[in-house]
Amino acid sequence: MNNSVVSKIDWPTVLVYLVLCGLGLGNIYSSTAAYTVDNIFSLEAVFGKQLFFLGISICTFAFVMFINVKFFERFSSIFYLICLASLIGLFVFGTTVSGATSWYSIGSFSLQPAEFAKAITALALAKLLSDIHTSLKKVTDQMYAFLIILLPVLLIIPQPDPGSALVFLGLLMVLYREGLPSLYMWTLVIMVVVFLLTLYLTPFIVSLILTTLFLIFIFTYGKKGKMIFKSIIILFSCISFAYSVNYIFNEVFEQRHRDRINIVLGKATDTRGIGYNTNQSEIAIGSGRWLGKGFLQGTQTEGNFVPEQHTDYIFSTVGEEWGFSGGVFVVVLFVFLLLRILFISERQKNDFSRIYGYGVASILFVHIGFNLGMVLGLIPTIGIPLPFFSYGGSSLLGFTILLAILIKLDSNRVNEW
Repeated sequence: MNNSVVSKIDWPTVLVYLVLCGLGLGNIYSSTAAYTVDNIFSLEAVFGKQLFFLGISICTFAFVMFINVKFFERFSSIFYLICLASLIGLFVFGTTVSGATSWYSIGSFSLQPAEFAKAITALALAKLLSDIHTSLKKVTDQMYAFLIILLPVLLIIPQPDPGSALVFLGLLMVLYREGLPSLYMWTLVIMVVVFLLTLYLTPFIVSLILTTLFLIFIFTYGKKGKMIFKSIIILFSCISFAYSVNYIFNEVFEQRHRDRINIVLGKATDTRGIGYNTNQSEIAIGSGRWLGKGFLQGTQTEGNFVPEQHTDYIFSTVGEEWGFSGGVFVVVLFVFLLLRILFISERQKNDFSRIYGYGVASILFVHIGFNLGMVLGLIPTIGIPLPFFSYGGSSLLGFTILLAILIKLDSNRVNEW
């Protein structure tokens, strides 16, 4: 890495990345210290494995800085095809871990291709959108963009790994940023709202609410016949969807998904069964109060009361041992990272780098938002790790590659392609 490249690296972003990785490593040690092996640096210990992968991740980050910046755009399509092949291969050669066939076993280590598919899909999407030079007004361009996002989703859902699949849908925000008609986004938002309202109320009451809103809209804004016609179509579509929600919920969703949604909606209470993780996480975070109990002093954490606390529920360790102030500090670090990535994206000189930057921001935003919401009991448990924090070699390495590519693209923004 020559001096010119070093001077152009966005060091504030790199520093936040290192701080988050370091804090994550400390919390992984704290959440596993009570039952770890004697030698914490052993590759048999959770802390030792994460430290090993952190070393690999930092070396990978440095290696990416040596790669010619044109490499990522030129070979993004090939990477995408390899990515799809690796996801398909799981159905034949994959190893099942925690009920999901999402891993390739390599000796004592396992790799999860879905974690690397996030960066690759963001690259492929950036390549497509930068090549077509359009604001996504053509239906064919929209279909190609949707296809790039949905193919990994369709291969990950059957594993089953709905949490990882959900992350890819966050790339729809990139399409919206690049000119996708707002109708798609509003349709998605309305469907989610109608779905949740129908579960909480009844299809009939939801239909009354929708009809009332429709009449208010028509009398306020919609005096033209064409707008009224479109509004009627939307209204009947929403009402039809409302009456299909119960069938979807009962016949398509698995029982564990139904239970988790009912718990979040307050329609069921299960602090010993499927709601145990969330309940214990809330207890741990609440017990930390303002300043926390101190490092290795958390009774919930050291007593191993929160299952998967070093992975998806690692933020509960922060809440118990560092308290509200510590939790806010970690959230501020993540917010700074997201804002910095958006800033980096907007200052790019070419479409490919800018679009990829927004892909990075979207993926991290979905991960951070859903993980914190899950730990705090605001959304159902869906198995999404906290970036750079949660235990997992594939996760840490995948996020590192995702961010490192953006840093490399940004370091070359002043040069001609």
